[in-house]
Amino acid sequence: MKRKIAAIFAADIAGYSRLVAEDEEETLRRLASYREVIDDFIAKASGRIFNTAGDAVLAEFPSAVDAVRCAIDIQESLRTRNMAYPPSRQMSFRIGITIGDVVERNGDLLGDGVNIAARLEGLAEVGGICVSRAVHEQVANKLSVQFADIGAQEVKNIPTPVHAYMVAMRREDGSYSKPQLKKTASKMAAAPVWMWPLVVAVVSIVGIVVTGFLYNTKLKQTATAAAPPAVTPSAAPSPTPAAMAASPTPATQTAKAPMAAMPPSNAGAAMAPMPAPSPAPAMTGKLAAESVPFINERVRNYLASEYSAAGDYKAFALNIGGFTGSALNQPNEEAARNAAVEQCQKRADAAQSPRRCEIYAVGNNVVYAHGKPPMPPAPYFRHDAVTERAFVSKDFPIVRDPQKVRLENMFVPAAKSRSVALGPGGQYFMVLGASSAEDAARRSLESCGAIAGVPCVVVAIDDNFVVPIPTLLRITGLFYPATNAQIGADARGEVVHKLADAMGWNAVAVGTAGRPGLGLKAADEQTAVNSALADCAKRDSDCHVIAIGPFTVGPIN
Repeated sequence: MKRKIAAIFAADIAGYSRLVAEDEEETLRRLASYREVIDDFIAKASGRIFNTAGDAVLAEFPSAVDAVRCAIDIQESLRTRNMAYPPSRQMSFRIGITIGDVVERNGDLLGDGVNIAARLEGLAEVGGICVSRAVHEQVANKLSVQFADIGAQEVKNIPTPVHAYMVAMRREDGSYSKPQLKKTASKMAAAPVWMWPLVVAVVSIVGIVVTGFLYNTKLKQTATAAAPPAVTPSAAPSPTPAAMAASPTPATQTAKAPMAAMPPSNAGAAMAPMPAPSPAPAMTGKLAAESVPFINERVRNYLASEYSAAGDYKAFALNIGGFTGSALNQPNEEAARNAAVEQCQKRADAAQSPRRCEIYAVGNNVVYAHGKPPMPPAPYFRHDAVTERAFVSKDFPIVRDPQKVRLENMFVPAAKSRSVALGPGGQYFMVLGASSAEDAARRSLESCGAIAGVPCVVVAIDDNFVVPIPTLLRITGLFYPATNAQIGADARGEVVHKLADAMGWNAVAVGTAGRPGLGLKAADEQTAVNSALADCAKRDSDCHVIAIGPFTVGPIN
């Protein structure tokens, strides 16, 4: 580990949970598109992204000037993109920037500098930028930027107040907006001293009145409870078990507080992998080696034999990247837990895995908090001579160029069996050197699903793409027909059924009324597209293709 001074940039989407709950696929597609913009600006400003989590981005810059200039460019670019959407569907970032002393470990940055940047981001306006006083002092005379001083701010987990400034963002006419200052507790300290006795007296009187009111109300409620209940219509029915179990909160939002449970708008369509992620219930019960996710066959055999036969105290830890650790014959349960996690984490750190290790089992009991990863139905992949072709990294869909370079450097030369699974927002996971293609596919899907929060798709096995890769239209995401909002709700089930076992090239088109047209089992992409459009035109108007194979598609820019 080494220490250094850096300008830390933290960005996060305002209202991301709501956007995902309303339309997950469209939100994830736009997030991937907006991230391309952000990543490009950061790279051009000599910045480096050192961590991401869901919709959050953390980056470092060599100077505060570079960081602020980059943040302004990002906000202005995204503001222009947002104009194409109604206010309720606009995706706006908040950005916080500070200069601080940080610790670098395996490419990640840790320390108060990172924490303060994240807190400043929380203070920023939607679509705005908030900076610390250190950044303001560095930038004030070097950039033609206007600031609003919002004073010392008390922020979570930071012992001393942080003096912060809002950046005034430029309007379309070239003028600058006036930041809306947030009211903070620190401003109460500026009240005249003579006012405090009055405040205390008023608060005391209000407290006495409220207490008396609540006491009398409680007496009335108690008396009412003793009487026979009256039959009255309920103003709001209690949530059903199904509604209480559903949650739109993606499992990937580790930095977000979960939303209140609510049923997704498409709860009635449950015929295919659901793209709306919901936290899986914690895994409990007896340890069954064949049910443990992420691990290879060697570890599975170890769990079934040596680990299961060992006496207490023992524990087993893993992370979603497939790294594991175990501890047998420990003096107590706590020692077993600590030793297993430490061993797993050392292995993960040595391989530069960004995923943290967690306890999966204590003794022979499963205590894993995250449940089973979401998986698609089996078979996980199929060889189809009509669509299968040689793997080429530059043609890998959805992901950005740095990820394509990583696939070229790691996946292509790796030993068989190997697999890459892809999620709807560009999440992907590769498994290399597995015991079989089936094992590689299962493990890549488990890890990708745990990261994405929804079932992923196996895109490549060994040297070949095992799904059709469209070229006539631009790939925008993964296609979930059971929940696709462009298809009429009453037609989704039929689309799912007809696509289930269709080999060859398949395409889906829809018109203005959401009536689908299908082109199935075609010998080439163009034939599938033409068939889908012709089928759609029989029952709808202004038809256009929305999916080819497992991918959603749009016009090529």
